[in-house]
Order: sequence, then C-alpha cells, then structure tokens
Amino acid sequence: MFSFKGLSQNEVEASRRRHGSNQITPQEVETFWGKLGDNFRDPMIVILVIALIVVTVLAVFGFTEWYEGVGIAVAVVLATFVATVSEFKNEQTFQKLQEEASKIAINVFRDGSLRVVGIDDVVTGDIVLLQPGDKIPADGKIIRGKAKVNQAALTGEPEAVTKTPGDTDELNLDNPHAVYRGTIVEDGEAALEVQVVGDNTHLGKLAEALQTDERIGPLRVKLAKLADDIAMFGYIGASFIAVAFMFKAIYLDNGGDTAAMLAYVSHWQQLVYDIATALILAVIIIVVAVPEGLPMMIAIVLAQNMRKLLKSNVLVRQLMGVETSGSLNLLFSDKTGTITRGQLEAVGFMTAAGPGNAVRVNHYKSFEEMPPELARLLDISLRENTSCVVNCETENEAERILGGNTTERALLKFVRADISACIEEGAEMVSQVLFNSARKFSATRIRLNGGEITLIKGAPEILLERCSHHYTDDGSIGPLPEEEKPLISEEIDKKAEDGFRLIGVATKTDPTPNQMEELPEDLTLLGFALIRDDVREESKPAIETLQSAGIHVVMLTGDRSGTAKAIARDVGLLNGDRKLAIKSADMAKLSDEELRKMLPDLNVVSRCLPQDKTRLVKVAQEAGLVVGMTGDGVNDSPALSNADIGFGLGSGTEVAKEASDIVVLDDNIQSITNAVHYGRTIYRAIQKFITFQLTVNVSAIAIAFLGPFLGFKLPLTMIQLLWINLIMDTLAALAFSGEPPLAKHMREKPKAREEHLITGGMWSSILCNGMFMTLVCIAFLKLEPVRGLFHSEAAFMTAFFGVFVFLNNFNKFNVRVEEFNLFGHILENRGFLRVVGMIFVIQVLITYFGGEMFRTVPLLPVEWLYILGISIVIIPFDLCRKYICWIFE
Repeated sequence: MFSFKGLSQNEVEASRRRHGSNQITPQEVETFWGKLGDNFRDPMIVILVIALIVVTVLAVFGFTEWYEGVGIAVAVVLATFVATVSEFKNEQTFQKLQEEASKIAINVFRDGSLRVVGIDDVVTGDIVLLQPGDKIPADGKIIRGKAKVNQAALTGEPEAVTKTPGDTDELNLDNPHAVYRGTIVEDGEAALEVQVVGDNTHLGKLAEALQTDERIGPLRVKLAKLADDIAMFGYIGASFIAVAFMFKAIYLDNGGDTAAMLAYVSHWQQLVYDIATALILAVIIIVVAVPEGLPMMIAIVLAQNMRKLLKSNVLVRQLMGVETSGSLNLLFSDKTGTITRGQLEAVGFMTAAGPGNAVRVNHYKSFEEMPPELARLLDISLRENTSCVVNCETENEAERILGGNTTERALLKFVRADISACIEEGAEMVSQVLFNSARKFSATRIRLNGGEITLIKGAPEILLERCSHHYTDDGSIGPLPEEEKPLISEEIDKKAEDGFRLIGVATKTDPTPNQMEELPEDLTLLGFALIRDDVREESKPAIETLQSAGIHVVMLTGDRSGTAKAIARDVGLLNGDRKLAIKSADMAKLSDEELRKMLPDLNVVSRCLPQDKTRLVKVAQEAGLVVGMTGDGVNDSPALSNADIGFGLGSGTEVAKEASDIVVLDDNIQSITNAVHYGRTIYRAIQKFITFQLTVNVSAIAIAFLGPFLGFKLPLTMIQLLWINLIMDTLAALAFSGEPPLAKHMREKPKAREEHLITGGMWSSILCNGMFMTLVCIAFLKLEPVRGLFHSEAAFMTAFFGVFVFLNNFNKFNVRVEEFNLFGHILENRGFLRVVGMIFVIQVLITYFGGEMFRTVPLLPVEWLYILGISIVIIPFDLCRKYICWIFE
C-alpha cells in the first residue's frame, strides 16, 4: 500500500500556472456553416439547383414566370436550413452530454492523503495511484510499484508492456519507466509522477489523428438500403411522369392529328418550354420521392433521446448501441451492482476452531466480537493485503478508503479501517500479487517484527483446499485434517445458499515466490469473511419486463454456485421448469454446439471468467441472436467489444467503458431495461415516419402521373410539390421524432436481424391510404358538383392544393397510432401537435398570400369547410382499414 505526501494546494496552483492545464484542446468539430455547405452539396439539392438555373434561363427568355425560380430557391434554402439547424443542434447536444458524463476521476496523493480529482485537474508533479483498469491521465514516470500497461491507443500493439520505477529524462514509447496518457493499466499497481500534461502529452499531440470513427448500426444500414430503393422508385416514377407530360402535350392536346402535332413540334420555343417543364417536373418528383429526411430523422430521434436516456442513467457512447438495443433478444448481465445493489457489506467472520483434530466452525457477527489475537491477525491481513489506500484521518468520509474494488473496501470497513489506525504498525511490504479473475486470489508478503509472513485472501474453496493448519481462538496454530474439511465446506455452502459472498483469508510463514500464479501448499487458515450484497428492489420487475419483451436474461457472476443460485431465485431467474445454472468449469467441458443448444434454458453461470463471456457472445451470435453484454473489468473489454451491444458499468474500469457502446452510470439493470425501451421507441418512430412518407409518395406520384391524362397539365405545380416535400420530410421528421416510450413496446417480440423495416401492416397503410387519397383527389378534379362548390376555377385549383395537403396532414394522426384511439398519449408528444398545427396555419397563409407563385387565391370561409370535410375522410377510411386488419389477424 503506497503512501506519499504529494503536492499542497499552493503547489498545485503554481504548477498549473507554470506548466498549464491537463485539459486537451477539444478537436475542431464541423461548424454550422460548414454543415450547411455540406448539405447544399447533397445530390438532391444539386439537382434542384440545376433545375433552378434552367428555370431562371427560361424566365429570362419569357418561357416561364420569374416566381417559379424564386419558389424553387426558397424551397431549397428553407429545407436545407431547417435540416441543418436540426442536425447541428442535436449533434451539439450529443457531444456536450458525452463530455459532461465521461469525465474520469483520478486518485492523486495531495496534502499527505489520497484524493479524488478530475482528469483535467491533474498537474505536473502530481503523484497518481495506478491500478488495474485505470486510464493513465498524463505522461510521466513510474516511481513505485510495477504495472503492465496496454499502449495500443498510441502504438496499435495489443501486448501489454511492463513498466517499472526508474529515472528518465526522455519520454518515448519504448521507455520501460515512462507511461503515457490514454494508455490502460492491465495488471499491477504503481505510483506515477506526472511530468507532462495536456496538449504536450503524446496523446495531446496525436489527438486528431487518433479520432475514432463511429460504428454504423444495423438500423441505419437498413435505412440506407430502404432510401436507395425508394429513390429508385422515384427515378422510375419521375421518368414516366415526364413521358406522360410530353405525351399529353404532343398527342392528347393535338387530338392525335398528325398535322397539328407537326405544327406543335415546329414551334420550337413551345416545345423547348414543355420539355424543360417536363424535366423540371421530373426533378421535383424525384425530390418528393427521395427520402432525404431519413438520415435527418434518425439523427433527430436519436439525439432527442440522449438527454432522456441520461436522466435514466444511460450514457450513449455509440449511437449504434441505442439503435441496436431495440433488437436485443439475449442479455448477459453481471450480478454485483447490476442485479444487486453493489453496496457490499461484510457482516461477519467464520473461523475454524477447536482443540486438536476436533474442528468446529465459529461465527462472529462483528469485528469486535472476535478474540483479540484473531482480530489482530485479521486486521493485519486485510489492511496490508489490499489495493486500497486508507486515509482514516481525512474529514471527507468518501475519501477514507480509495482505490481497490468494492469487496476490498467492504472488508476494510469490517475491521474499522475507515475510522481507526492499524492495530499493528510498522509492517513493510516485500512483494505483492494482485487479484484477478483467473488466479482468484491476492497475496502480499510483509516484513513484520523481524520476520516475514505472506497474507492471502481469495475464493474460499481454493484456499481451503490448500490449507493444512488453522488459527485457533488464542492465535495459536492447530492442524486442519483433510477429513474435517468437508464440515467447513458444508458451512461455506450453507452461507452461499443464503446469498452471502465468502472471501477466504489465510497466511503462510514459509518463503513464497514474488510472483505466484498458483496458491502454495500448507497454508494456515484464518477464516472466511461473510459479505452481503442485497438485491435491488427494482431488479425483479426489470427482469420480468425484459423477459416479457422476449429478451432472455442470463446472470454471470464470479461468485460460488450457491450464492449465484440464491440471488437468481430471488429475482425470478431460476423459478420454473427448464432453468439451468452452470459453473464455469462445467461449461468449459461443453462443445460450442452443446452450449448453443443449452442457451435457451441457461440462466446462471457461476465462477464466470472473462473468457467465458467472450465465448458466450460468440456462440449466441452464431445462433443468430442479438447479444447484449455487461462488463466492468479490464478483461471484460473483448466481450463488450464483440457483443452487438456492450453495456459498460459506471463503477467499472475505464477500459471497460471505452469498449462499450452504452455506459450504465448507476450499474442498474433497470437502466438497461430503459435503454432497450428507448431503442424500441426509436425503431417505432422511424417506422411511423417511413409509413407517412411513402403514403405521400404513392399519392403524389400517382396524381402527377395521371393528371395529364385527366386533362390537367399540372394538378400540383412544382412549387406546390416542393412545399409538400417540406411537409413530408423535414416537418414530418420533427413530428414523429418525439414519440414517447410506451409500455406496449416492451410486450412485443424483439426485431430479428433479417426483419424488414417495412412490415405487412405498414404496407397495408401505405398502399390503402395512398390509393384512397389518389382516388379522392381524382374525384375532386373530375366531378362537376365538386367544382361547383367553389366560386372560380382558380379557387377550385387552390382548394385542390389544400385538400391534398390536409389529407396528408390528417393522415399523420392515422400513422401515429396503430389503435383506434387517435389521441392516445398525444400530449406526451406535444411537438407532433405543434408541427401539425403549424402546417395547417402555413397552408392557410399560403392560400391567402401565395398568389401566382403558389397558384392560389383567397377562399371563402364556406370553401374552407368543404376542404376540411373532404380531406378529413382519410381518418374514418383508415379506421375501417384498421378494423378489417384487426378482424383478419
């Protein structure tokens, strides 16, 4: 256990003034104007700009009106500007949340004790405690201890290198005494003296080059494929519409008379104008059909949910994580801190006692109840064989025991290390072997009172097997015959089945090697600490919610089988038929095929090793499952990286967090449930947007294609179509992006990897409503009684424009819910109501003030009632469609 005076507060301030801050200058991100420029280079916008140039040239020669070019220009600028504002705002929000929630806490010696400070507060001259899983906060040299450091972040080499104390004037990556910011401590414990901070560190100089690319999730891959398919549909539809327009101009308008058609063709100015109009109309149809709002939609809906998720203690590091969580169907969850509270408390100590061979088991509920000599031995064992640093005199209770893990901190509190000094002073550490999940023990050899003793703690069954003696109540040493060990083992099993975690404590006076990978023989047993970790109240309901959502939950733990089963029963993981619990050693004997067959019934893996986690992920993915994995340790990073969704735990190591897609800040399984819920909500919101958009596509393209054959050159003008495109893409994305998470989403089955984004129900809505709106529009255009409702031909065409917009705006209510109640939970997405209301208001304003540009004239109040009455029929029609679908389900 290290101890340094460290810098005083005045020395810290002086160092910061002289050498600068440890904060690395943030990388330059794309500015608003840069993003706006990129959006203007979008292929669809480029096509529109070309169309704008063509229209402008035609206007100069008198073939078209000036306002058509202005209308296209306004549409281009407005659509691009709104999209850019939304994307930029949400990206800024995401980056800010990442920076705020990803701050690293560092253990630093200052003013004679160990303190916790933020990484940006580290200064040159600080002495930092480094332990497994820590991310090194600055460049410097090792002055005490030894550590294996993974420098892959700087060198790309995966093998850890050993760092030892030594003086160095030159910091280079091959130096065995120097360590660097951003690298990870994999094993060992050391003290670092900081020499270089901030932008002057190796990482600071390479920060821009080391920027990692965001992984693209399966949802966005599906969306990109869908966008390409829709675009192809738009290109084909636009071509047919251009041909249909020219067919009307050349053949139908001339009654099929050859002479008239030749005369039309010879009038080249009119021919050029009509060809240009046909081409521009085709371009506008492409713009309407191509879903340029899809990328913006997912950016908006993901970013909008970032803050909501953070309130639920979920930090999204990779957007892919929350995308994929909606498809999760298998979750491997840690026990400690995730299903249990993670607030470990040592509540007793169990010893082997008795004269001679008549061994019995004694139970002590507190440290004070123990015999003085046993208490002294336990105090030394737990204080000296630990990775924690004890500051029992500090006023800040949270800083009295720092470093180490939760188990070690619980053991130190049992011997009152947080409030009293060590009973036996003057111990000097000779060597130390830190705990890891493979060796399952830690050992420290100390020099005390002129002699040496090795202090060992670890898994109880391993220690008991290697013990040949035990301490009696008076501190003397007695034999521990092999035939008496089953009695002790039985007591261990009973406590484990009651839900306790047990830690064995033993000693050895004979010399031991400095680096032990296996326990030596002939240990002397001191006893077993009983540690309680209560189950979270919310764990059982959260697991039930996940199970009802079709997600299979498997608990992984390093605890004994009895402890694991007890906790699993409490949270409902082992209740019912065909529920299996398996030990790591037994799982190792199974082939991958045997393990794959066992997965549907597997619920608990005890004594789980990091390599077991990686294997489970691989086997589950080969079975076609979408796998989530939780992890907090250094060795968990391969499993977290390989899983479809890696859930790092907030209390875990930095390397585990960096390997994850989502960080669960409170370690709670309920927070994982929330992440899944939001993932499904996002998936649903995108499906609603697609349904609405494709419905508009079907009706707009059908009307534009059929219009010329019905005697209308342009039922909807180019500028009107651009306004409809704005409604369909940008504003619809904003309307559907705020849909709330509903309880019913967690009663649905997970989405399969190969499942199409557009379901049968969506196709029913798209085709039925799209064709119905087309029929309504055709009837409106062709029925004389309808024409007679309006005071002029201009008012009639204005009303047709209004009917088409209102039909689609009312259809948003149909698309928003699958049920019959169109107003269900509508107040939970007030943005939807604002967007729908805004479209109605703007359409009215366009009608009165659009003039020739939008081909509109003011309408009488009664004419607005006709428009509302005709357009609202889409709602009862869709309710009938839903009812018919419900009958045939």
